[in-house]
Amino acid sequence: QVQLVESGGGLVQAGDSLTLSCAASGLTFSPYNMAWFRQAPGKDRNFVAVIRWSDGNTGYVDSVKGRFTISRDNAKNQVYLLMNSLKPEDTAVYYCATKKRLGSEYEYWGQGTQVTVSS
Repeated sequence: QVQLVESGGGLVQAGDSLTLSCAASGLTFSPYNMAWFRQAPGKDRNFVAVIRWSDGNTGYVDSVKGRFTISRDNAKNQVYLLMNSLKPEDTAVYYCATKKRLGSEYEYWGQGTQVTVSS
C-alpha cells in the first residue's frame, strides 16, 4: 500500500523560509514523477512543482519560480520543497502526489501539511 506523508509545515512570517518533506513508502514501482500541490481556503487544489524521478527534471508554477525548489532523494524515496521568500498568498495546505507513468492521473496523495504565512 503506497503511503505519502508530508511534514514540515508551520506558521512563519512573510519573507521566511520553510522546507516541506514528503516520505513515500510501500512503493512497488518507480514513480514517473512526484509533485507538490496546494489548496488555499475556499480555492481549488493547484499544481506547485514537479520533479521527474528518473533524471530530476523540474517544473514550477510561475508564481513560485525563483522562490521554491523541489528536490528528491531516490534512495530514501523522499521529495522536498524548499520555499524561500514566503508570501501570505502562499498560505495553503500543501500535498505531495505521485503517479506511475506519463499521462496518467496522480494516483497517490498525502494527507497534506498546513503552511501559514503571516504578513
